[in-house]
Amino acid sequence: MTFGAAITDAEGLRLTSEEKRLFQEMNPFGFILFARNIDTAEQVRALCDDFRDAVGRNCPITIDQEGGRVQRLRAPLAREWIPPLDHAGRAGDQAERAMYLRYRLIAKELFELGIDSNCAPMVDLARDDTHAFLKNRCYGSDPNRVSTLGRAVAKGHLDGGVLPVLKHMPGHGLATLDSHHDLPHVDLTQDQLEQADFEPFRALNDLPMGMTAHLVYDRIDPQPATISSVMIGLIRDKIGFDGLIMTDDISMKALSGAPEDIARQSLAAGCDVVLHCNGTFDARAKVLEAAGEMTAQAQKRAERALSMRQKPVELDIQAAEAELSALMGGQVYER
Repeated sequence: MTFGAAITDAEGLRLTSEEKRLFQEMNPFGFILFARNIDTAEQVRALCDDFRDAVGRNCPITIDQEGGRVQRLRAPLAREWIPPLDHAGRAGDQAERAMYLRYRLIAKELFELGIDSNCAPMVDLARDDTHAFLKNRCYGSDPNRVSTLGRAVAKGHLDGGVLPVLKHMPGHGLATLDSHHDLPHVDLTQDQLEQADFEPFRALNDLPMGMTAHLVYDRIDPQPATISSVMIGLIRDKIGFDGLIMTDDISMKALSGAPEDIARQSLAAGCDVVLHCNGTFDARAKVLEAAGEMTAQAQKRAERALSMRQKPVELDIQAAEAELSALMGGQVYER
């Protein structure tokens, strides 16, 4: 069965009959959840079942659960984490273990609800002028440290049965604008990018899935990376990432044009699958139709990514929380 080249969402807490018919017909690769889709544990599990029943397979269901500002699951369904940058900073020399435990606990929360993917690790490099929408979601500014922490985050997910999504390739930390609302531009050469921003992605290029950045790298190509065959080529050739490349949400204001047109441009540039969020039912239908089926190469990458799903490694929650608290000096969660 060839998958549809899109990841999409739903309007509410359960699928409508229209949504079920659309997803059955178009067979999107997977789905993503937002706060509007979340109420109780039983409801989330039922919605995940709805998605999988509609496409007739164990499709991936992802979410943005970084902790801090970006977490769709909130108490009482999930722990309320401090931002990743604060977490890594307070853990100091113990940050690798502390980040592993943080995301191992997050993975357990997700997996128990039927969610088997998460849009993390985020290995963009923080800088003095990184926009506030992104900065405290980063793990640090040193490429080697960020690579190490990103690996720990990925392992925490995989050990919990959850597929990590590496983001935002080839590096979003240089953005001084919020790509949800504007299109950021970067004024660095390819050599400068390879020496810094590309490095954490190169170190993690074996991960199953990765997400693009909606940025223009002016000295390389005038098109935003998501719709730039030049930038997607650099992700493949210079970063060496041969996993499934998904776009960041194509409804973000950094990209201009109708979502269905952006979907076509993204796939033509070399992305494997389009992520489309927060649209109307009609917009979703148009994007799914425009995306069509995956190419043969994208299908292979998708199947390889799904093959990396594994049964969760046993976890002693009390012991993990106690160890994490000790590593963090007691300040782990938002108060």
